Amino acid sequence: MLSETCIVLVCLLASFFPLGRSLLNITFPTPHPKPEHVVQDVQRRVNESISRRQTLQISKKDQSTCLTGNPIDDCWKCDPNWPNNRQRLADCAIGFGQNALGGKGGEYYIVTDSSDDDAVNPKPGTLRYAVIQEEPLWIVFAGNMHIRLKEELIFNSYKTLDGRGANVHITGGGCITLQYISNVIIHNIHVHHCVPSGNTNVRSSPTHYGWRTLADGDGISLFGAKDIWIDHCSLSHCTDGLIDAIMGSTGITISNNFFSHHNEVMLLGHSDGYLPDSAMQVTIAFNHFGEKLIQRMPRCRHGYIHVVNNDYTQWEMYAIGGSANPTINSQGNRFTAPSDPDAKEVTKRLDTAEGAWKDWNWRSEGDIMVNGAFFVTSGESLEVNYEKAYSTEPKSAALIDMLVMHAGTLGVGGRGNNLGMFTTNGGLPGLISGDDDNDDYSDDSGGHKLLCLCFLNFLYLIPLAVML
Repeated sequence: MLSETCIVLVCLLASFFPLGRSLLNITFPTPHPKPEHVVQDVQRRVNESISRRQTLQISKKDQSTCLTGNPIDDCWKCDPNWPNNRQRLADCAIGFGQNALGGKGGEYYIVTDSSDDDAVNPKPGTLRYAVIQEEPLWIVFAGNMHIRLKEELIFNSYKTLDGRGANVHITGGGCITLQYISNVIIHNIHVHHCVPSGNTNVRSSPTHYGWRTLADGDGISLFGAKDIWIDHCSLSHCTDGLIDAIMGSTGITISNNFFSHHNEVMLLGHSDGYLPDSAMQVTIAFNHFGEKLIQRMPRCRHGYIHVVNNDYTQWEMYAIGGSANPTINSQGNRFTAPSDPDAKEVTKRLDTAEGAWKDWNWRSEGDIMVNGAFFVTSGESLEVNYEKAYSTEPKSAALIDMLVMHAGTLGVGGRGNNLGMFTTNGGLPGLISGDDDNDDYSDDSGGHKLLCLCFLNFLYLIPLAVML
């Protein structure tokens, strides 16, 4: 009788808690069988894009708006008609997340209402109403918006969040949750000041809502998600991580983002003992890790992490850390160490003795070390472990300024890259021309001046072990 009672109790717990379900039904995601081939492809595309830029005789103005050498941006921005062909973006991803379709092939959904009043019954026109739908959607914004979430924003599969042409800020409770879904693209969005929320009902599809326990306050949380691409976003000031990917998430590219003002920036892997994360594969490319960051850029457990052509502008503790034998493939990055003489090391093996990590495969190829920075490598010889991964030389970190010059959000409220405002032209997405170089908190779609948020530090909440 006792054993039957325990079985029933476990099943009930599993029905309510994501961790319970995952423990009862642990499935290992299928990784790419040749991750080094994905690495090769990334470098090939970077080399081709830079060579194209150097070969073509173009004017100085053209160089500032197109052909940057960044293969993602050159893929769509060099098309003068891109505003009427926004879904071309879905063909531009690189790395392990390159198969993310987002809402490609789906209808356009225009967010016209920045409110988030009801997490169970969202209103048509709101962002929450769009992301829970079953069908593929390409989600755009009618104007500048500050979306203050009441609860975490739970996505359904096959969605693109396309903030090009608008100044879109997402703050508040949650914020973005990608749980047991696939094929999501998040592009050109400010995500910041995310705080814990939960212990309430939240809708995740048109036919389902359920009780959510306390969310930690991550900017973007991936939980058992795959084929995800996060590009040209600006992330800062969240309670927990800016981007966390755990519980078997894989097929992820994190590119062209600007990270700043945060402690634990990025977590990849749930726990040392959670073996499905050994199939995690993540590409981290062309990002700018900016001012006032402390650690976890990223912090990895298990998996294969390709860190390529990023700019690290100091850190306080370490840049790249890990445990549980992750593979770290660092290529063509620029690491600028802080002035603290005890924090010059780029890498940190956490909670592991040297005798245990000396065989972990952590490699640095073509990285530039500035202000005394140094990368402690380990593992098998280059030839044995990485085969042909380096047959295409990673582009010199001397080109980092060119590759990451537009990291973060573009256009309105962005970092000096004019894209224009979103509008419609005969039912097709388009642009309003004109000067759009506004400050981060410019007017929202309702015409009200947005005020900078201040969050008090009295939210001493104990995070759930599930999110670590």
